[in-house]
Amino acid sequence: MAGFDELRAWDAAPFFKDNSMKSPAATPCIPPSKMTSGTCGPLANSHKYPPSFTVEAGTHSPIPTPQGIMTRLSTAATEPQTKHNKWLVLIASYKTLQAILFVLIGLGARHLLHKDVGDEVAALADHFRFNPESRLVNIILDRATLLNDPILRRIGILAFAYATLSYVEGIGLFFEKVWAEYLTLIITASFLPFEIVEIFRRQTWFRFSLLAVNLLVFVYLLQLLLMRARERAAVNQEAAS
Repeated sequence: MAGFDELRAWDAAPFFKDNSMKSPAATPCIPPSKMTSGTCGPLANSHKYPPSFTVEAGTHSPIPTPQGIMTRLSTAATEPQTKHNKWLVLIASYKTLQAILFVLIGLGARHLLHKDVGDEVAALADHFRFNPESRLVNIILDRATLLNDPILRRIGILAFAYATLSYVEGIGLFFEKVWAEYLTLIITASFLPFEIVEIFRRQTWFRFSLLAVNLLVFVYLLQLLLMRARERAAVNQEAAS
């Protein structure tokens, strides 16, 4: 069975791609005097296979070998992966930075528990050499005196919760999960009214920048989800027709 062993060791992938193959009945056989082994049908005249092997009569496709299967799998594994959507990656990075910021806020709130917040803020301002008579320092000190342990605990819980949510959004958007796109769209839309109200109360560059970024995120995700919905509708319509 030497011919059969040669067939099993041969990668048959090109054979399946040859659309010009004719049926065994329509392909003339090579005379036995010109063959190393009696073979008829399309395999007899193919230059893609070993010169001597035997195939069961009427067989059109050789047996796939383990070597050939492993070769195709390794080739597929080395093919370049689909590129990530750069805008979703950018939004995911923004959400990850948000998560880090809120983790720091939560840690700061826990650090200030059972302490005089006003004294801690005054010591921090002195450490960084801020002018204690400046308007900004006085506003921060006035606000800091209102913080007590129950408020700090609530701030810490909310900060850690929002950090977790932002981290989940970032991971989901990086891997282009549809649920993450919907989640980010809903959360971003829910904060937009509050940000607009805050701008009407007081105009600062930080509030304008935050509103602009969140508006861009909202508009892009909305357009992306609407485009995918239209594509699914078109596919369903073609399938139904």
